[in-house]
Amino acid sequence: MMKMRKPAAAVVGAMFAAAAVSACGGGKSSLAQDVSVDPAKVWSDYQRPAEYTGVVAEDVFITTADGTQLAARLTRPAGDDGEAVSEPLPVILTITGYNARLISTALSGNHFVERGYAHLYVDERGTGSSGGTWESFGEQAQADFLDVLNWIDEQPWSDGNVGTWGASYMGITQFFTAQHQHPSHKAMFAIVPMGDAYRDIVFSGGQVNAGFIPLWMGLVSGLGALPVASLQSNPADGVSVLLDHISGSLAQFAVPTIAESVLGTARAYDSEFWRIRSPLEVADKVQVPTFLVGGLNDLFQRGTPMLYEAIKDQVEAKLLIGPWTHLGGSSGEGLPADGVPSLDAIALQWFDRYLKDMDSGAEQQPDVTQYVYGEERYVVEPDWPHPQAQAVRLSLRGDRSLSGEPAGPDEASNMILQQPVNGVCSTSASQWTAGIIGFLPVCGDDNRLTEVLEITYTTPVMDEPLYVNGPIQANIWMSTTALDAGLVVRLTDVAPNGVSRELTNGIQTASMRALDPLRSRYLDGEMIQPWHTFIEADKQAPGMGNIVEVNVEIFPSSFVIQPGHALRVAVGASDLPHGLPPLPDLLSGLTGLLTIYSDAEHPSNVVLPVVERALSAEVAAP
Repeated sequence: MMKMRKPAAAVVGAMFAAAAVSACGGGKSSLAQDVSVDPAKVWSDYQRPAEYTGVVAEDVFITTADGTQLAARLTRPAGDDGEAVSEPLPVILTITGYNARLISTALSGNHFVERGYAHLYVDERGTGSSGGTWESFGEQAQADFLDVLNWIDEQPWSDGNVGTWGASYMGITQFFTAQHQHPSHKAMFAIVPMGDAYRDIVFSGGQVNAGFIPLWMGLVSGLGALPVASLQSNPADGVSVLLDHISGSLAQFAVPTIAESVLGTARAYDSEFWRIRSPLEVADKVQVPTFLVGGLNDLFQRGTPMLYEAIKDQVEAKLLIGPWTHLGGSSGEGLPADGVPSLDAIALQWFDRYLKDMDSGAEQQPDVTQYVYGEERYVVEPDWPHPQAQAVRLSLRGDRSLSGEPAGPDEASNMILQQPVNGVCSTSASQWTAGIIGFLPVCGDDNRLTEVLEITYTTPVMDEPLYVNGPIQANIWMSTTALDAGLVVRLTDVAPNGVSRELTNGIQTASMRALDPLRSRYLDGEMIQPWHTFIEADKQAPGMGNIVEVNVEIFPSSFVIQPGHALRVAVGASDLPHGLPPLPDLLSGLTGLLTIYSDAEHPSNVVLPVVERALSAEVAAP
């Protein structure tokens, strides 16, 4: 039994006795099952020597159904004569928005080619050297992916078996390719893919991701202004493609999307525009074995495990989550470790099984492997969400403690200044810039500077480990002297020396707090992952002085608070650059005072998915 110092232990222990239920999607089913890891599924370091020492690369062009030319870079193994081998090969397909010529050079694609695969990198419509207008996973681009599969089928160098591979943008396009259920598409290896375009990344909590979205759109547009293949094959066409990218992609998509988001107009709300671009909307059409890689501090920390959950009952699926930001997760930084091989080795094992029909042992890989903060190692688990998780509610008390005991009737409230610039010295700042800025030297891996402008609630020091695994929810009762407010909730691990290490966080604009209860997730009768509607018709500003409850989605994590450490919940008003409210909301929330309530009538709390068992037997290493 997990224990904390009295008086919390008895109350938290009683929480474990509750029956667990889930209402994700509206139905209720037990989650508190006695499920253990399949002992037959263990990691193995799959190695196969290269068959070829040379490669041949060439630029090719694919004509889509509407006549648009998509540029691609084809790499094949070479024989002793230096020419591409003549026999048909299985094909690994990577569809990118980051310029296929540059990406194929930068990535280690030859790992597969040297082992008997052809690798085709394709520029999505309106990017790189491809014609057309970029609309970031729009309907026309998704239709193009079917044309690409049909074209591959017609090539003499293809044996009719296609696997898709790649990270980030190149992981997202795999789901939009799989929705076509093309008979040649046999497997996916999607690294750090997005699930829900609106909630995962663009408008977490109803606030613009000011760190990543401008950076990302600038990257795609900038690389699209380098149509290398088009310029070399036909300079006149290359110049035309360049002008189309600048006048079309920028003017018709990138600039309007950023402008509407900042101004709080149509694209600032969830709509068909964002749903079209969300892989979760087409996950039910996936029919191929799929390996998913995610990160605990990734841009898609929320979406990648949800994609696994969406497809795990319909196809062979695996999930690996590491201690990564987006850049680290894209390469599998730090692997091999704890028995988990490198991503290249895992992907080769996957493709050898499903594209070459080799007995590689891919099916015996563990279904779910997660890095666990606090343990600082990879752990094999039976499933995601964890089937043995049970809901534990901890109260944010008036004395700034975090306790298993409910709040009393006359407990104090706490107040902070609303301002839009806190968070730049937090772990979140690194996460939401994809890991590019890293931790600022003045901050390190310590959130105490950020917490100066936040209200902190801390448990007593733990007597025994507290293992948390899955989605988390904070329920915050608040009022403001402004018209609106943002809420940021961080979970941190407080070490004996006082260092406060951020584990995960959530953000929510108060006026966008409306929920869809049927799409929210429940555990033990507690809502543990709210689904906010984020539509304009549901928007309701709290107004000055009104006390309202705001349910904050805290993105899923896996961590252990070790004996001698404490768990902290920090509540603030901003998390820059992760979230910046659209201009009207920003103006409505400036210079206000935010009050957080902690009394029996307004019981602010956090709900944790706690796994009550030891981890020692579930290390990743066989």
